[in-house]
Amino acid sequence: MKIKIDILLIPLIAVAVLFVLIFILSDTPLESLYYFFIGPFRNIHSFGNMLNAAIPLILGGLGISIAMKAGHLNLGGEGQIYLGAFVTTAACLSLSRLGIFGAFIALFFGMSASGAMAAVSGICKARWKTNELITSFLLSAAVIPIVNYLVSGPFLDPQTSLISTKKIAENMRLPLILKPSVLSAGIFIALAAAVLVYFFVTKTKLGYEFRMAGNNEFFARYGGINTKINTVISLAISGGFYGLAGSIAVLGTHYSVIKEFSTGLGWNALAVALIAGFNPIGVIPAALFFAWINAGARISMQNTGLSSEVALIVQAVIFLLSTSIILKKQFAKKEAVNVIPS
Repeated sequence: MKIKIDILLIPLIAVAVLFVLIFILSDTPLESLYYFFIGPFRNIHSFGNMLNAAIPLILGGLGISIAMKAGHLNLGGEGQIYLGAFVTTAACLSLSRLGIFGAFIALFFGMSASGAMAAVSGICKARWKTNELITSFLLSAAVIPIVNYLVSGPFLDPQTSLISTKKIAENMRLPLILKPSVLSAGIFIALAAAVLVYFFVTKTKLGYEFRMAGNNEFFARYGGINTKINTVISLAISGGFYGLAGSIAVLGTHYSVIKEFSTGLGWNALAVALIAGFNPIGVIPAALFFAWINAGARISMQNTGLSSEVALIVQAVIFLLSTSIILKKQFAKKEAVNVIPS
């Protein structure tokens, strides 16, 4: 209960830090506060864009949450989002004649590629007990420059000023639902995914095994659960959700892969999951909170000149507080395991 109370305090502390920073850094603090807090809700354009920014955070947060339920931490989010987006785009460009049906095939390919990438970390941990934090991070660091090469080289669209691939066909794009904003039907996919993950974790046998292993791997093995296979499966599912985030970004927002568009998304999704306490339903308000901070900072910067770095500072505070709480909980679990006689 204490952990849950501490996590609920994090958004309040973040808002308090935000107030202090605005009064210190802004020449017109009251105006800056107005645009920061009210700006994202002033019109449909701003509100829809804020909701759209929450989509990859929800999906990435779900990916982290599934891995953590099984006791693992996937730090390869940015590379997995990037790879999923690229594979989806490449598949869409090849399957353009199939329309929306081809788009869903491409989405599956994107999720599968990212899931396979994360599964490699699971295999390394299950087979050789290699720390998945290291392998997932290193794999991500290796994949990003490869995708960069493909985006800026063989798949580069020479007709745009951006470093990006060609755009996917219009008949493969998710419909916009709140014009003139860029909010797409991807929001419904993200919300449905959160509900499905909740029922998976709480109502299925595999979800139960994940939770048992996450709470006490020694006890899970003693109870007959194959924790090695579940390690691979949980990380593969985690990567799949990151890949889904990248796929939805292509199908619903960018319609192409812009070079390094996923920068920061993986870490922000991790912070979202930390705030939510790795609760699949809690990921939704946590992602909206993060998206609001980014949108408020951007609108306040546009109207009052407030530095956009304010959002980064607040996000850093959130990440620091939430990480310290979760690490405290994990160390408490390890101490509990250490007192079990072998």
